[in-house]
Amino acid sequence: MAEKLLIFGPPGSGKGTQAAIIGQSRQLAHVSTGDMLRAAMAAGTELGKRVKDVVDRGDLVTDDLMLALVEDRLEQADAKGGFLLDGFPRTLAQAEGLARVLTKAGTHLDAVIILDVDDDELVKRAMARGRADDSEKTVQHRLDVYRGQTEPVLGFFEGKVRFCRVDGVGNIEEITERIERGLDAEHQY
Repeated sequence: MAEKLLIFGPPGSGKGTQAAIIGQSRQLAHVSTGDMLRAAMAAGTELGKRVKDVVDRGDLVTDDLMLALVEDRLEQADAKGGFLLDGFPRTLAQAEGLARVLTKAGTHLDAVIILDVDDDELVKRAMARGRADDSEKTVQHRLDVYRGQTEPVLGFFEGKVRFCRVDGVGNIEEITERIERGLDAEHQY
């Protein structure tokens, strides 16, 4: 059965790293909105420039734009065999839009992987990356945006989708093992 998963957690929780590993091990298309947005910015298109301005402020790209990007990506051949969404949905409107897209396609999410990492660890990780857009003030703003706009998305999925909540602190292999164990132990879809 083709799994349809979503990985969820605050900025810096390791979603991208774990999504790439889990996607490969379970032969799922890794659908990373971050990768899609970075590609648009790198291409220097008008859309890419608009995205860069939003990202540099630490804000979120509009719901309509993100939903269109994701819907297009889920229609590609590799995603038909299962996918792992990374970085989407980030707002309630995006979650509702995703539900409509999946219903229209005659499918649904099987599980939401939730990476739990406390704020002190998230700030420490961001500072260690040393990226230009990772000032402590910007990181804190991203966490505030996450708490205010993204974290409530879990409420939308509660009772509709199985949650696989794992401790996101430790080395990469330990966290991957926790996710795999959680998905396999609860493999009831």
